[in-house]
Amino acid sequence: MPQPYQHYIDGEWVDGDGSETFESENPATGESLGEFHRGTPDDVDRAVDAADAAFEEWRELSRVERAEYLWDVYHELRERTDELGAIVSKECGKEISEGKADVVEAAHMVEWAAGDARHPKGDIVPSEIPSKDAYMRRKPRGVTGCITPWNFPVAIPYWHMAIALVEGNTVVFKPAEQTPRCAQIVAEMFDDAGIPDGVFNMVQGFGDAGNAIVENDDVPTVIFTGSAKVGHHIQAKLGGVPGRRAACEMGGKNAVVVTDAADLDVAVHSAVMSSFKTTGQRCVSAERLIVHSDVYDEFKRRFVEAAESVAVGDPLDEDTFMGPLVEADHHEKVSEYNELAREEGVNVLVDRTELDPDEIPDGHGDGHWVGPFVYEADPDADLRCTHEEVFGPHVALLEYEGDIERAVEIQNDVNYGLAGAIISEDYRQINYYRDRAELGLAYGNLPCIGAEVQLPFGGVKKSGNGYPSAREAIEAVTDRTAWTLNNSKEIEMAQGLSADIKTNDD
Repeated sequence: MPQPYQHYIDGEWVDGDGSETFESENPATGESLGEFHRGTPDDVDRAVDAADAAFEEWRELSRVERAEYLWDVYHELRERTDELGAIVSKECGKEISEGKADVVEAAHMVEWAAGDARHPKGDIVPSEIPSKDAYMRRKPRGVTGCITPWNFPVAIPYWHMAIALVEGNTVVFKPAEQTPRCAQIVAEMFDDAGIPDGVFNMVQGFGDAGNAIVENDDVPTVIFTGSAKVGHHIQAKLGGVPGRRAACEMGGKNAVVVTDAADLDVAVHSAVMSSFKTTGQRCVSAERLIVHSDVYDEFKRRFVEAAESVAVGDPLDEDTFMGPLVEADHHEKVSEYNELAREEGVNVLVDRTELDPDEIPDGHGDGHWVGPFVYEADPDADLRCTHEEVFGPHVALLEYEGDIERAVEIQNDVNYGLAGAIISEDYRQINYYRDRAELGLAYGNLPCIGAEVQLPFGGVKKSGNGYPSAREAIEAVTDRTAWTLNNSKEIEMAQGLSADIKTNDD
């Protein structure tokens, strides 16, 4: 029998302290993709110790020297895109174009971080004293704990870690327990690149391993992407703790606003992409469609037609649009929210919660299959189904009358503020939405999915406080120092403050 996959700590593959193992399951077929050692808090502490010991030597390298290791990773991601994309699709259920896109997105993030190593750093700030130079410098914070989700199992780890490493931090990586095979590949790439011992460490496991990262005082920075429940626990634990920082990007109850000035071809296409790509299992997926009454009936007819016919099937089949949900527990959650919507009195338009047997691919009967669930609801009603994140293909149509102000009022009437889109040919409507929608990510005449790595990624309100991408991620993993350097032999102060030293002899 194959031996269970190991953790990667201090440059070595190790079993760890724990005796327990767990399996990765293909959500489309139920087949095992491998057995993995389950990490313990002690394993995490050893990984933190290794990262802490490696930090001083790693930070002494130049950014360019640190980035050289990432270029090896970049080339491997590019060369193995098709192979790794298929593994992503097998392990988390995304259809194959999304599986490949996950790997390409990882490559883009590594490329950005490694390329940024040669870009200018810091800011020159004018001083009111001619003989003084003032400027900003950044320095690494130390060990960075990276806790990542299952739905982007290759891309998001590199969003967190590529920038942290180039900036001179060391890393302890706790991947999602649903996608350990993808995480194994991430670790193997760093090992292939010959990254120095202790600079990168990975401990597979469950929430207790992630919590051990949060609890360890030798981890000054925790970057988290995942559920609001876990993210809020991390924020509550670390908020206000001197010397510690949490950057958390969490979920959403996102919406697409379709105004009276919308192009309905763009609107329907954008809504279908926003609602059903990745089977609704994106933090930016749209679970609310806020549609003006002038175009509501036509939009509803076309959207319902698409939801009734969207192709659910084998994620490795290029004709598939939606794959399965990631695991049995999540299938139960989505099904329960669909039933909750019925109990709350909504008007159900499409219910493919239980697919017809002929829709399930041959040999995939053990998969976690679900189709779109679409309903109409009162935008002013205080319903759980329209205000709580489901993380599945569960979509409410909310009709509104009036101007763009009314649409934005409905858009903002949730506790989340991650992503959203407006579909309109009226630039004044778009500008009003731009200025007043409570969002971290906004799209005009596009689906509210499709982040590019060079842009910030994150939200407001219950959706978090972190932007784990590009320049904004640098803010999380570095500390900034404002320097003032005197080039004169005399000391002259700003604001007219006297620099004269006066004594009793004067």
